[in-house]
Amino acid sequence: MYKNILVTLDATPTDRAIIEHVKELATKMSSSVALLHVATGVSAQFHGPNAGGEEVVEDQAYLDRVLREFEAAGIPARAELAFGDPVREIVKWVNGNRCDLVAMSTHGHKLVADLILGTTANRVRHSVSVPVLLLRGKSSRSA
Repeated sequence: MYKNILVTLDATPTDRAIIEHVKELATKMSSSVALLHVATGVSAQFHGPNAGGEEVVEDQAYLDRVLREFEAAGIPARAELAFGDPVREIVKWVNGNRCDLVAMSTHGHKLVADLILGTTANRVRHSVSVPVLLLRGKSSRSA
């Protein structure tokens, strides 16, 4: 059913929920996984793939760590670092690659904050034609 799963990561502790869930799901369904993180700093916004600096180095190191985690679990995986607006880059990735499911952790903001700020997850789910799995990440307050 889900042969190719896109896991979006924001390099925060909320990622753990979706990482653990997708590792189990991918194992049971013999899925391959693509890990996507979008760098959003000033350099990333203005220089795109030519961006450099500490943010890009840290983001790539994070992606590499998570990739090794999936590989150690025997799950075929690849990692990709994108640059700019997360919603635009996630939708672009989904439209340009074979993907059966988008899996995302959410921060669990309250309704008013979501209405004012809009959420990446909400905007993505309204912009893609594949199923979107949303899992609320644990915050430091609920841990």
